[in-house]
Amino acid sequence: MKKMNVLSAIAFSSVMLVACGSNDDESNESEALPEEVEKQPENDLMDDQASGEIALEHVNHLVFEIGQRVAASEEEHLAGQYVKVQFEQLDLDTDVQDFTYTLDEDDESFESENIVGYKQGDSNEQIIVGAHYDSVSEGLGADDNASGVGVMLEAAERLQDSQTPYSIVFVGFGAEEVGLQGSSHYVNEMADEEIDHTVGMINLDSLIAGDKMYVHGSEGEDGFIRDLALEIAGELELDLEVNSGSNPDYPEGTTGDWSDHAPFNQAGMPYAYFEATNWDIAELDGYTQTEEHGSIWHTENDTLDAIEERFPGRVEERLSTFSTLLTEVLKSLD
Repeated sequence: MKKMNVLSAIAFSSVMLVACGSNDDESNESEALPEEVEKQPENDLMDDQASGEIALEHVNHLVFEIGQRVAASEEEHLAGQYVKVQFEQLDLDTDVQDFTYTLDEDDESFESENIVGYKQGDSNEQIIVGAHYDSVSEGLGADDNASGVGVMLEAAERLQDSQTPYSIVFVGFGAEEVGLQGSSHYVNEMADEEIDHTVGMINLDSLIAGDKMYVHGSEGEDGFIRDLALEIAGELELDLEVNSGSNPDYPEGTTGDWSDHAPFNQAGMPYAYFEATNWDIAELDGYTQTEEHGSIWHTENDTLDAIEERFPGRVEERLSTFSTLLTEVLKSLD
Protein backbone atom coordinates (compact mmCIF):
# COMPACT_ATOMS: atom_id res chain seq x y z
CA MET A 1 0.00 0.00 0.00
CA LYS A 2 1.04 3.58 -0.55
CA LYS A 3 -0.09 6.85 0.85
CA MET A 4 -2.21 5.97 3.85
CA ASN A 5 -0.92 8.25 6.58
CA VAL A 6 -0.57 5.96 9.57
CA LEU A 7 -2.08 8.46 12.00
CA SER A 8 -5.35 8.43 10.08
CA ALA A 9 -4.97 4.79 9.15
CA ILE A 10 -4.79 3.64 12.73
CA ALA A 11 -7.95 5.55 13.37
CA PHE A 12 -9.62 2.93 11.13
CA SER A 13 -8.89 0.79 13.60
CA SER A 14 -10.02 -24.25 5.40
CA VAL A 15 -6.88 -24.83 3.74
CA MET A 16 -6.98 -25.20 -0.12
CA LEU A 17 -6.02 -27.46 -3.00
CA VAL A 18 -5.01 -25.20 -5.87
CA ALA A 19 -5.72 -26.21 -9.43
CA CYS A 20 -2.60 -26.72 -11.50
CA GLY A 21 -3.79 -24.64 -14.44
CA SER A 22 -3.53 -20.85 -14.39
CA ASN A 23 -6.31 -18.38 -15.06
CA ASP A 24 -5.12 -16.85 -18.32
CA ASP A 25 -7.43 -13.85 -18.19
CA GLU A 26 -6.74 -13.14 -14.51
CA SER A 27 -10.49 -13.06 -13.82
CA ASN A 28 -11.62 -11.47 -10.57
CA GLU A 29 -14.57 -13.85 -10.27
CA SER A 30 -14.04 -16.49 -7.57
CA GLU A 31 -14.88 -20.10 -8.28
CA ALA A 32 -15.49 -22.69 -5.59
CA LEU A 33 -12.61 -22.38 -3.18
CA PRO A 34 -10.37 -25.46 -3.00
CA GLU A 35 -9.79 -27.30 0.23
CA GLU A 36 -6.05 -27.70 0.63
CA VAL A 37 -3.11 -25.34 0.15
CA GLU A 38 -0.74 -26.17 -2.66
CA LYS A 39 2.84 -26.83 -1.71
CA GLN A 40 5.43 -25.58 -4.15
CA PRO A 41 7.52 -28.53 -5.38
CA GLU A 42 10.82 -28.84 -3.60
CA ASN A 43 13.45 -27.53 -5.97
CA ASP A 44 16.82 -29.28 -5.81
CA LEU A 45 18.00 -27.05 -8.64
CA MET A 46 17.40 -23.78 -6.79
CA ASP A 47 20.99 -22.68 -7.28
CA ASP A 48 20.50 -23.01 -11.05
CA GLN A 49 17.53 -20.65 -11.02
CA ALA A 50 18.22 -17.05 -11.85
CA SER A 51 17.54 -14.56 -9.10
CA GLY A 52 13.89 -13.55 -9.18
CA GLU A 53 12.56 -16.74 -10.74
CA ILE A 54 11.46 -18.21 -7.42
CA ALA A 55 9.77 -14.93 -6.50
CA LEU A 56 7.94 -14.94 -9.85
CA GLU A 57 6.57 -18.43 -9.17
CA HIS A 58 5.04 -17.15 -5.93
CA VAL A 59 3.69 -13.99 -7.59
CA ASN A 60 2.07 -16.12 -10.29
CA HIS A 61 0.42 -18.29 -7.65
CA LEU A 62 -0.99 -15.38 -5.65
CA VAL A 63 -2.21 -13.56 -8.75
CA PHE A 64 -3.49 -16.35 -11.00
CA GLU A 65 -4.55 -19.00 -8.50
CA ILE A 66 -5.96 -16.85 -5.70
CA GLY A 67 -6.57 -13.44 -7.29
CA GLN A 68 -7.84 -10.52 -5.26
CA ARG A 69 -7.00 -10.88 -1.59
CA VAL A 70 -9.17 -8.24 0.05
CA ALA A 71 -8.66 -7.94 3.81
CA ALA A 72 -10.82 -10.35 5.86
CA SER A 73 -11.92 -12.24 2.74
CA GLU A 74 -11.61 -15.98 2.23
CA GLU A 75 -9.05 -15.27 -0.49
CA GLU A 76 -6.90 -13.30 1.95
CA HIS A 77 -7.03 -16.24 4.34
CA LEU A 78 -6.02 -18.62 1.55
CA ALA A 79 -3.07 -16.38 0.69
CA GLY A 80 -2.01 -16.42 4.32
CA GLN A 81 -2.23 -20.20 4.41
CA TYR A 82 -0.11 -20.34 1.27
CA VAL A 83 2.60 -18.26 2.96
CA LYS A 84 2.37 -20.51 6.01
CA VAL A 85 2.93 -23.64 3.94
CA GLN A 86 5.98 -22.09 2.25
CA PHE A 87 7.50 -21.22 5.64
CA GLU A 88 6.87 -24.75 6.89
CA GLN A 89 8.51 -26.26 3.79
CA LEU A 90 11.59 -24.18 4.54
CA ASP A 91 11.71 -25.59 8.09
CA LEU A 92 11.10 -22.20 9.64
CA ASP A 93 9.57 -22.11 13.11
CA THR A 94 6.12 -21.07 11.90
CA ASP A 95 3.28 -19.43 13.78
CA VAL A 96 -0.05 -17.81 12.93
CA GLN A 97 -0.90 -14.61 14.81
CA ASP A 98 -4.67 -14.10 14.63
CA PHE A 99 -6.13 -10.64 15.22
CA THR A 100 -9.38 -8.73 14.89
CA TYR A 101 -9.90 -5.12 13.90
CA THR A 102 -12.68 -2.59 13.32
CA LEU A 103 -12.87 0.01 10.57
CA ASP A 104 -15.68 2.47 11.15
CA GLU A 105 -18.37 3.79 13.43
CA ASP A 106 -20.43 0.63 12.92
CA ASP A 107 -17.86 -1.11 15.13
CA GLU A 108 -18.05 -4.25 13.00
CA SER A 109 -15.20 -6.65 13.70
CA PHE A 110 -13.09 -8.30 11.03
CA GLU A 111 -10.55 -11.10 11.28
CA SER A 112 -7.14 -11.49 9.70
CA GLU A 113 -3.78 -13.01 10.57
CA ASN A 114 -0.05 -12.49 10.43
CA ILE A 115 2.04 -15.44 9.30
CA VAL A 116 5.40 -15.65 11.06
CA GLY A 117 8.44 -17.73 10.11
CA TYR A 118 11.51 -17.67 12.39
CA LYS A 119 15.05 -18.59 11.29
CA GLN A 120 17.65 -18.87 14.05
CA GLY A 121 20.92 -17.09 13.34
CA ASP A 122 24.28 -16.80 15.03
CA SER A 123 22.76 -14.23 17.38
CA ASN A 124 19.41 -14.02 19.14
CA GLU A 125 19.29 -10.41 17.97
CA GLN A 126 16.81 -10.35 15.11
CA ILE A 127 15.94 -8.70 11.82
CA ILE A 128 12.25 -8.58 10.86
CA VAL A 129 11.41 -8.88 7.16
CA GLY A 130 7.78 -8.15 6.28
CA ALA A 131 5.46 -8.02 3.29
CA HIS A 132 1.68 -7.76 3.29
CA TYR A 133 -0.23 -10.38 1.34
CA ASP A 134 -3.66 -8.70 1.13
CA SER A 135 -4.75 -6.50 -1.78
CA VAL A 136 -7.45 -3.99 -2.68
CA SER A 137 -10.57 -4.74 -4.72
CA GLU A 138 -9.19 -3.22 -7.94
CA GLY A 139 -6.76 -5.20 -10.03
CA LEU A 140 -5.22 -8.37 -8.66
CA GLY A 141 -2.49 -7.03 -6.42
CA ALA A 142 0.43 -8.23 -8.55
CA ASP A 143 2.56 -5.21 -7.71
CA ASP A 144 0.82 -4.39 -4.43
CA ASN A 145 1.81 -6.72 -2.96
CA ALA A 146 2.31 -10.19 -4.41
CA SER A 147 5.69 -8.84 -5.51
CA GLY A 148 6.82 -8.17 -1.94
CA VAL A 149 5.64 -11.58 -0.75
CA GLY A 150 7.43 -13.29 -3.64
CA VAL A 151 10.73 -11.56 -2.90
CA MET A 152 10.44 -12.37 0.81
CA LEU A 153 9.80 -16.05 0.08
CA GLU A 154 12.68 -16.27 -2.40
CA ALA A 155 15.11 -14.78 0.11
CA ALA A 156 13.87 -17.19 2.79
CA GLU A 157 14.44 -20.12 0.45
CA ARG A 158 17.89 -19.01 -0.68
CA LEU A 159 18.95 -18.55 2.94
CA GLN A 160 17.48 -21.85 4.12
CA ASP A 161 20.84 -23.58 4.44
CA SER A 162 22.88 -20.48 5.30
CA GLN A 163 23.86 -19.40 8.78
CA THR A 164 23.04 -15.70 9.09
CA PRO A 165 24.61 -13.23 11.55
CA TYR A 166 21.24 -12.35 13.03
CA SER A 167 18.09 -14.38 13.49
CA ILE A 168 15.47 -13.50 10.89
CA VAL A 169 11.73 -13.18 11.44
CA PHE A 170 9.83 -13.35 8.15
CA VAL A 171 6.28 -12.00 8.46
CA GLY A 172 3.38 -12.00 6.01
CA PHE A 173 1.16 -9.18 7.25
CA GLY A 174 -2.62 -9.32 6.87
CA ALA A 175 -5.00 -6.40 6.41
CA GLU A 176 -2.40 -3.79 5.47
CA GLU A 177 -4.69 -2.12 2.96
CA VAL A 178 -7.25 -1.17 5.60
CA GLY A 179 -4.98 0.74 7.93
CA LEU A 180 -1.78 -1.26 8.55
CA GLN A 181 -3.77 -3.54 10.80
CA GLY A 182 -1.44 -6.55 10.70
CA SER A 183 1.84 -4.73 11.26
CA SER A 184 0.27 -2.52 13.93
CA HIS A 185 -0.98 -5.60 15.77
CA TYR A 186 2.40 -7.28 15.44
CA VAL A 187 4.24 -4.33 17.00
CA ASN A 188 1.63 -3.97 19.74
CA GLU A 189 2.22 -7.60 20.70
CA MET A 190 6.01 -7.24 20.91
CA ALA A 191 7.40 -7.26 24.45
CA ASP A 192 9.89 -4.55 25.38
CA GLU A 193 12.65 -7.15 25.46
CA GLU A 194 11.85 -8.27 21.91
CA ILE A 195 11.87 -4.68 20.66
CA ASP A 196 15.25 -4.20 22.33
CA HIS A 197 16.56 -7.30 20.54
CA THR A 198 15.28 -6.18 17.13
CA VAL A 199 18.12 -4.72 15.09
CA GLY A 200 15.78 -3.42 12.41
CA MET A 201 12.83 -4.07 10.11
CA ILE A 202 12.85 -4.43 6.31
CA ASN A 203 9.57 -3.73 4.54
CA LEU A 204 8.84 -4.99 1.00
CA ASP A 205 5.93 -3.29 -0.75
CA SER A 206 5.09 -2.79 -4.44
CA LEU A 207 8.29 -3.83 -6.18
CA ILE A 208 7.60 -4.48 -9.88
CA ALA A 209 5.70 -1.62 -11.52
CA GLY A 210 7.50 1.63 -10.75
CA ASP A 211 9.97 3.40 -13.02
CA LYS A 212 12.80 3.23 -10.47
CA MET A 213 13.91 0.97 -7.65
CA TYR A 214 14.39 2.55 -4.22
CA VAL A 215 15.55 1.79 -0.73
CA HIS A 216 14.44 4.15 2.03
CA GLY A 217 15.43 4.12 5.66
CA SER A 218 15.47 5.77 9.04
CA GLU A 219 17.18 9.11 9.43
CA GLY A 220 20.73 9.43 10.71
CA GLU A 221 22.69 6.45 11.98
CA ASP A 222 19.50 4.38 12.18
CA GLY A 223 19.52 4.29 8.37
CA PHE A 224 22.31 1.68 8.40
CA ILE A 225 20.23 -0.99 6.61
CA ARG A 226 19.52 1.42 3.74
CA ASP A 227 23.19 2.37 3.60
CA LEU A 228 24.28 -1.27 3.51
CA ALA A 229 21.77 -1.97 0.73
CA LEU A 230 23.18 0.91 -1.32
CA GLU A 231 26.73 -0.35 -0.75
CA ILE A 232 25.79 -3.85 -1.89
CA ALA A 233 23.88 -2.49 -4.88
CA GLY A 234 26.98 -0.54 -5.91
CA GLU A 235 29.22 -3.60 -5.64
CA LEU A 236 26.78 -5.75 -7.65
CA GLU A 237 25.91 -2.96 -10.12
CA LEU A 238 22.22 -3.08 -9.21
CA ASP A 239 20.08 -0.15 -10.29
CA LEU A 240 19.03 1.13 -6.86
CA GLU A 241 18.63 4.69 -5.62
CA VAL A 242 17.16 6.78 -2.82
CA ASN A 243 14.60 9.56 -2.68
CA SER A 244 16.71 12.62 -3.51
CA GLY A 245 14.96 14.86 -1.01
CA SER A 246 13.46 17.20 -3.61
CA ASN A 247 10.33 17.31 -1.48
CA PRO A 248 11.32 18.91 1.87
CA ASP A 249 8.66 16.86 3.67
CA TYR A 250 10.74 13.73 2.95
CA PRO A 251 14.48 14.27 3.48
CA GLU A 252 16.94 12.46 1.25
CA GLY A 253 16.90 8.70 1.81
CA THR A 254 13.68 8.68 3.86
CA THR A 255 10.00 8.13 3.14
CA GLY A 256 6.62 8.58 4.82
CA ASP A 257 4.79 6.46 7.39
CA TRP A 258 2.37 4.80 4.99
CA SER A 259 3.31 1.14 4.77
CA ASP A 260 4.14 -1.69 7.16
CA HIS A 261 7.41 -0.14 8.29
CA ALA A 262 5.45 2.68 9.97
CA PRO A 263 4.47 0.94 13.26
CA PHE A 264 8.05 -0.28 13.69
CA ASN A 265 9.40 3.19 12.99
CA GLN A 266 7.01 4.74 15.49
CA ALA A 267 8.12 2.20 18.11
CA GLY A 268 11.73 3.30 17.63
CA MET A 269 13.00 0.38 15.56
CA PRO A 270 15.26 1.21 12.58
CA TYR A 271 13.76 0.31 9.21
CA ALA A 272 14.51 -0.04 5.53
CA TYR A 273 11.81 -0.01 2.88
CA PHE A 274 12.18 -1.39 -0.66
CA GLU A 275 9.77 -0.13 -3.32
CA ALA A 276 9.54 0.65 -7.03
CA THR A 277 8.00 4.01 -7.92
CA ASN A 278 9.14 7.44 -9.16
CA TRP A 279 9.93 10.20 -6.67
CA ASP A 280 10.90 12.67 -9.42
CA ILE A 281 7.47 13.31 -10.94
CA ALA A 282 4.06 14.70 -9.97
CA GLU A 283 4.00 15.74 -6.30
CA LEU A 284 7.55 14.45 -5.62
CA ASP A 285 6.21 12.12 -2.95
CA GLY A 286 6.54 8.73 -4.62
CA TYR A 287 2.80 8.32 -5.06
CA THR A 288 2.87 8.41 -8.86
CA GLN A 289 4.79 5.30 -9.88
CA THR A 290 5.34 5.79 -13.60
CA GLU A 291 5.82 8.73 -15.91
CA GLU A 292 4.02 7.04 -18.78
CA HIS A 293 1.01 5.42 -17.08
CA GLY A 294 0.72 7.08 -13.67
CA SER A 295 0.11 4.86 -10.66
CA ILE A 296 -0.40 1.12 -11.03
CA TRP A 297 -1.19 0.18 -7.43
CA HIS A 298 -4.86 0.36 -6.41
CA THR A 299 -5.99 0.40 -10.06
CA GLU A 300 -7.33 -2.15 -12.52
CA ASN A 301 -3.85 -2.16 -14.09
CA ASP A 302 -2.32 -3.95 -11.11
CA THR A 303 -2.19 -7.29 -12.91
CA LEU A 304 0.79 -9.13 -14.34
CA ASP A 305 -0.67 -8.95 -17.84
CA ALA A 306 -1.11 -5.19 -17.71
CA ILE A 307 2.32 -4.51 -16.18
CA GLU A 308 4.11 -6.76 -18.66
CA GLU A 309 2.23 -5.24 -21.59
CA ARG A 310 3.14 -1.69 -20.56
CA PHE A 311 6.66 -2.39 -19.33
CA PRO A 312 8.13 -5.48 -21.04
CA GLY A 313 10.85 -7.11 -18.95
CA ARG A 314 10.27 -4.90 -15.91
CA VAL A 315 8.72 -7.59 -13.72
CA GLU A 316 11.67 -9.96 -14.12
CA GLU A 317 14.23 -7.19 -13.67
CA ARG A 318 12.64 -5.84 -10.51
CA LEU A 319 12.16 -9.27 -8.92
CA SER A 320 15.74 -10.22 -9.73
CA THR A 321 17.19 -7.01 -8.30
CA PHE A 322 15.18 -6.98 -5.09
CA SER A 323 15.60 -10.72 -4.45
CA THR A 324 19.36 -10.45 -4.87
CA LEU A 325 19.53 -7.34 -2.75
CA LEU A 326 17.43 -8.67 0.13
CA THR A 327 19.31 -11.96 0.25
CA GLU A 328 22.70 -10.25 0.30
CA VAL A 329 21.63 -7.68 2.90
CA LEU A 330 20.43 -10.43 5.24
CA LYS A 331 23.69 -12.35 4.78
CA SER A 332 25.81 -9.23 5.34
CA LEU A 333 24.14 -7.47 8.27
CA ASP A 334 26.46 -7.96 11.21
